[in-house]
Amino acid sequence: MKKPKWVIEKEQAKRAAASETVWLFGLHAVRDALMNPARERLRLVVTKNAEAKLADAIAQSGMEPEISDPRKFAAPIDPESVHQGAALEVKPLDWGSLEDASMREGSGPARIVLLDRVTDPHNVGAILRSAEVFGARAVVGVQRHSAPETGSLAKTASGALERQPYLRIRNLADGIEELQKLGYYVVGLDGEATQTIEEALEGRTDRPVALVLGAEGPGLREKTKETVDALVRIDFAGGFGSLNVSNAAAVALYAARAK
Repeated sequence: MKKPKWVIEKEQAKRAAASETVWLFGLHAVRDALMNPARERLRLVVTKNAEAKLADAIAQSGMEPEISDPRKFAAPIDPESVHQGAALEVKPLDWGSLEDASMREGSGPARIVLLDRVTDPHNVGAILRSAEVFGARAVVGVQRHSAPETGSLAKTASGALERQPYLRIRNLADGIEELQKLGYYVVGLDGEATQTIEEALEGRTDRPVALVLGAEGPGLREKTKETVDALVRIDFAGGFGSLNVSNAAAVALYAARAK
C-alpha cells in the first residue's frame, strides 16, 4: 500500500532534522555543551589558549580537540563571530514533546513561556536565561516562525540552552489548547489589554501558568489572542510602555511567580 504524501513528507522532515548539526561557539556555550551528557558532540575546534581554559570540560567529555591557529580559525562559522577560540559541532537537543516538558519536575507550580513568531536568536537566548533563573519548565516556539538552535542563540543563552528545554512545535494555538487541557492557565501579553498580569493571576499563582509573548512590533497573532485564557499587560509607570521581548519575558516570569 502506497504511503500518503503527508506521511512521506513527515518522514523526510524527520530524516533531515536527524542529519542537521549546529556549531556552538564561545567559552560558556562550548563548556556547558561539553559537560552535558545529553548532547551529541561531533567535532571540537579550539585554540591553545581556549583548550587550557576548557581543560576540565574537555577531559570530562572524552573528546579529542582539534587545535587551531586563532588567526585562521578552522571551524566553519562566521568570521565575525566572537568565538573566543572555541567551537563545537553538535546535534540539536531533543527535549521530547510539549506534554513531556509541561509535566517536568520542578520547584513550585509550573511555568512555561510560549513565543509567537519571536525569530531573533539573541532574544530567544536571553529568554532562555530568564526562564532558567525563574525555574520555567520550558520555552516553546513555533517550527516555522521561531529562532532555531544556533551558535548565536546558544552564546546569548550563556549555557542555559543545555539545561533549559527549548521546544519548537507545529502550531501554537494547538499547543495552547493542549496546555489548557493539562490544567495550565494561559495568558497572552498584549499592551492593549485591560488587566495586568497580577490582576489576571490573582488567586491562580498556585496552578500551572503559561505566558505567551509575541514578536516586537506585530505582537500576538489574532488566533493566539482568541485561544489564550486572558490577555494581560505589564503595568508601566508614566507614559512609556514598551519593553524588549526578552525583558518582558523576565518581568512576566517574575510577576507570575507563586506568592
